[in-house]
Amino acid sequence: MRNQKQWKPTLTGQCFKTRKRDEKEIFDPTQFQESIVQGLNQTGTDLEAVAKFLDSSGAKLDYRRYAETLFDILVAGGMLAPGGALSGDMTRTNFCLFTTPEDVKTMKAYVFNKLIRRYKYLEKGFEEEIKKLLLFLKGFSESERNKLAMLTGILLANGSLSASILSSVFNDNLVKEGVSPAFAVKLFKTWINEKDINSVAAGLRKVGMDNRLMGLFPVNKRSCDHFSKYFIDAGLKELSDFELQKEPQEQMSQGVSFKEVCEDPSEEMKKNGISEQMMIGIMWTSVMSSVEWNKKEELVTEQAIKHLKVINTNEYCYDNIQFMKAFQKIVLLLCKVDVLSEEAVLKWYTEAHLAKGKSVFLKQMKKFVEWLKNSEEETD
Repeated sequence: MRNQKQWKPTLTGQCFKTRKRDEKEIFDPTQFQESIVQGLNQTGTDLEAVAKFLDSSGAKLDYRRYAETLFDILVAGGMLAPGGALSGDMTRTNFCLFTTPEDVKTMKAYVFNKLIRRYKYLEKGFEEEIKKLLLFLKGFSESERNKLAMLTGILLANGSLSASILSSVFNDNLVKEGVSPAFAVKLFKTWINEKDINSVAAGLRKVGMDNRLMGLFPVNKRSCDHFSKYFIDAGLKELSDFELQKEPQEQMSQGVSFKEVCEDPSEEMKKNGISEQMMIGIMWTSVMSSVEWNKKEELVTEQAIKHLKVINTNEYCYDNIQFMKAFQKIVLLLCKVDVLSEEAVLKWYTEAHLAKGKSVFLKQMKKFVEWLKNSEEETD
């Protein structure tokens, strides 16, 4: 017999080779910290040099994955454990927010804005970081809390952060220990100095936090008298006035017609202790809420000229999308019936416009403003 090879069973199937790019990297924040801390320590304390180092490192290190670690280092010098203490025995850096001088100029020059402008995807991570840091306030020293409050106030004023991050300050533990109101004083002082109380009011109102300020104090101290005394003693009379004026303002804004408000606004201001600026806001809210605005652009402009007796259309048109394209027509109509002067339009265009929708409205008004300027020159 011919020798035959014995048949052996074989396994069938496909063998897949894992690509290197598909291999999941191990999450290792300690290695990331070592790289960042080493680079910062070599760079020194020059803010420009630090900004350049962070900019170039973003191409090599995974900022997206280690955003929390990156911001911990830039704020506290190393990774933070729950509660706010620095974790582990790893190398730390002396270049961080908590070791910088406690002044506004330094806070403004700090590297966060440049870093986030360069890497836009860090915006959300930075907001989450600030929320976490505010929960850790008890674990920081008074000086560290002050610096964090100043930085947060600056970022709120320039629009880099939403006031929604302040929800962390109303944590029960922080309120009971008296940390919340003390932190709020430093934060709101910085915010008001950078902008004004109107910016604070608008920022809080936008996220529905304008009615939560009493929550900075324990339940047994949540009174207008205590709130007023605390913030007036701290040099924040503007914040006290804002809180105290809300109640009469809210009462007047509910169910009050524009005609009723306008009959004797001076008397209403005296009776309810309302400032002139807030009275204008109440009048504007009353006149705008008295109309069910049509979604059709051509009908909106007709409605507007019938009902508008004061002009502050910029912010309203931006918040109500059906008015966006009708803004120019509304202004033209108001000019035609002498509700709005040409001088007011020119002043608004050059210096008095709000930031909201600035580019949209200025673009719409460009041709009309050029025509106004040319007509003025011809008259001269």
